[in-house]
Amino acid sequence: MKNRVIVIAILIIGFMVSLPYKINAQCPMCKQSLVSARANGDTNVGETLNNGIMYLLAFPYVLVLIFLFLYFKSVRAKNKLAANSK
Repeated sequence: MKNRVIVIAILIIGFMVSLPYKINAQCPMCKQSLVSARANGDTNVGETLNNGIMYLLAFPYVLVLIFLFLYFKSVRAKNKLAANSK
């Protein structure tokens, strides 16, 4: 089972590394907002856009950490209950 997880992880990482180097993943609305703001002389829009991207990037990791915390807390409670019943 452990070997299977490792193989799957290596395959996923290999797939991600094999993707094209330059990927234009900016949505058209964000790109147009950035271009028009630069044309008007506003230079803080890029920083705000980057902060939004970091927020969107961090949110799934926070959810996974919360899930893992709750999972391990329940496993620990089950183990403690099983140890007390022996």
